[in-house]
Amino acid sequence: MTVDTASRTTLLGILAALGGSATLSINDVAIKSLSGDYALHQVILTRSAISLLFLLGFMALTGSGLRQLRTTRPRGHLLRVCFVMLSNITYFLGLAALPLADAVAIAFVSPLVVTMLSTLVLGERVGPRRWAAVVAGMLGVIVMLRPGAGSLQPAAVLVFISAFTYASTHMMTRRMKDTESAATLNFYVQLGFILVSSTMGLMVGDGHLAGSDHPSIAFLFRAWVWPPVADWPAFLATGLSVAIGGLMVSQAYRLCEAALVAPFEYAAMPLAIVWGVVIFHQWPDATAWIGIALICGAGLYTLWRETITRTRA
Repeated sequence: MTVDTASRTTLLGILAALGGSATLSINDVAIKSLSGDYALHQVILTRSAISLLFLLGFMALTGSGLRQLRTTRPRGHLLRVCFVMLSNITYFLGLAALPLADAVAIAFVSPLVVTMLSTLVLGERVGPRRWAAVVAGMLGVIVMLRPGAGSLQPAAVLVFISAFTYASTHMMTRRMKDTESAATLNFYVQLGFILVSSTMGLMVGDGHLAGSDHPSIAFLFRAWVWPPVADWPAFLATGLSVAIGGLMVSQAYRLCEAALVAPFEYAAMPLAIVWGVVIFHQWPDATAWIGIALICGAGLYTLWRETITRTRA
């Protein structure tokens, strides 16, 4: 690969990460908006059905069609689907109970975990200064977990778990990038969501386990209801945003090293603050601002160090 080709590939990966993160922020807004009235598995089933239809149309338009779905790595897809599923479930359950900016800030430890795992799992080089950034970001997460309040917030812990499984998802993406397209990776994820959410709906969709006052538990076991027309745009938004955003982020991790792509996902943080204020009327409090500053500062420093390193190379 020539220098110009490598630079072009890096730029495309960065743009895909930025665009994908911004698009996925719409998914967060839509999910949080729906979390007070619908069951999580109903929202996920609807979202995944819309996403799957979009992906099938995308594959048809690209020319290779369903041939992209052929794979020699079914176990890899199964493991990746499990990581994505656990990450999404824990994140959305936490999101139902937390302010949007708080949830996104805690989730943003994931790019730092990607940086950490990229050297442990993928053998990519991460220098001591980026390790220091990882430590600073982790301190930010501890602040967001608010242990001084008497006990850790369960919803915040759920999002923290989501961050680690999300990072593991990207490790799998990097391992499978040479044989699997971004569309293929996302197709099997949406198929897995449809199977699991349908099963969950059959088991508890009648609402017999509903009744909890906690937002996360209520979101998990609420009975299915037919949505009014006014809520259809939110369902459509979550389906299309996760399909388009997922394609872009997967492509970013296929094109570039994980440690390079990860910091650009922080583009969603200022958007989360804006969405939280404009739509949910939730301003981050002083503790949240400290955590946000530590986490995002660590990510931006990692980005700056990567830029300096590549300029000198």
